Amino acid sequence: MSENPVAVTFAEQAKQRIFTRDPNAAPIPDIRVKVFELEAAGEWRVQRVPEPFNPVMTKYGRTKKIPVEHTWHHKSCGQCGHIPGYSTSIFWLNRKLGLDYKDPRDQTSCTAWNYYASATSNAAAQAAVAMRNFAAANESGYFPIIHCATSYGHYKEVREELVRHPALRAEVRKILAAMGKELVMPEEMVHYSEWVHSMRDRIAARKVLDLSTIVVTVHPACHYYKLVQEDAIYDPDVYGGQRTAIVTATVKALGATVADYSTWFDCCGFGFRHILVQRDFSRSFATQRKIEVMKEEANPDVTITHDTGCVTTLDKSQFAAKAHDRKVGIPVMSEAQFAALAMGAHPYRVCQLHWHATDYRPLLTKMGIDWEARWAEFQVDLKRLESGEVKYLDWENADA
Repeated sequence: MSENPVAVTFAEQAKQRIFTRDPNAAPIPDIRVKVFELEAAGEWRVQRVPEPFNPVMTKYGRTKKIPVEHTWHHKSCGQCGHIPGYSTSIFWLNRKLGLDYKDPRDQTSCTAWNYYASATSNAAAQAAVAMRNFAAANESGYFPIIHCATSYGHYKEVREELVRHPALRAEVRKILAAMGKELVMPEEMVHYSEWVHSMRDRIAARKVLDLSTIVVTVHPACHYYKLVQEDAIYDPDVYGGQRTAIVTATVKALGATVADYSTWFDCCGFGFRHILVQRDFSRSFATQRKIEVMKEEANPDVTITHDTGCVTTLDKSQFAAKAHDRKVGIPVMSEAQFAALAMGAHPYRVCQLHWHATDYRPLLTKMGIDWEARWAEFQVDLKRLESGEVKYLDWENADA
């Protein structure tokens, strides 16, 4: 008999819980209705999703519009600082598909890290940061698409706060007016992985590698599908519609095998306060609750996820576990990097895998990529940079 039958029973019940795909069963009403009502009342402007767009279904069966192009890319501070190949892979996919997009220079951080780590509680300041970014996107004529799942989840919470609290809207409107900016709310909050998901068939049609022998485990980002859960994408054909389809549907479209494992729903360990003040806990959780379980139950070639913190934590925590002879050693990357590699992107010039800590070279070999030749090419690039022959690598260099 189990030593803790109540806990075991609760865990089993949680795993067996099934939700109904019905808009009327969603825990809160569709907030977009209120967003448009506030526009009609003159409270703000709503930036519409540009056409063409791809309609997708969210958790409870509501339709969400995902723009195909004319997108304003709200980059992740963590991506730019720790895994720059993440964002460059997203841009590369857009370029290869011939789509118009904007990489803005006037974007700020969302500051959600401070918010969720309880370092600040100034609601007006947090909301003003979000709305200043949205105003900048609207001024450019491009629709915002958010690279970081934390920014994405945070902005959805900010949207709800602004919808529910007139005094907060008034305070934020005053802040923006001082900057000469209008209060603008996007029609949809769109995460980049939703764009990849909606474009997965077009991406798969352009792939140049056979991924049929590649085994993948997927880690879904908590800040994507657990914050404002009713806005996340689900598909009846993926996990029977009982888990978010993000990443998994893309990996399958690319022809790789997705292997399941028992701690799929667990956090990567990043959290917020944890990674700041309990880093050993984060690293232990990432390796023992995620990587080691994946290794034992699925033994994948790679783990694919879709958030800055998840890639960073799952990848860069493994060195500590390896030093203690733990069963780790799974390379980790975003589905944008994986898709770009499948389409022929350079592993170093574009995907920048040299920023990753866990050995990815066996994966590249199995994918059919000559990483030694690509590394030699990249070394030539570095010598050109070092000599001053070029100041930086541009997109022409990336595809040379």
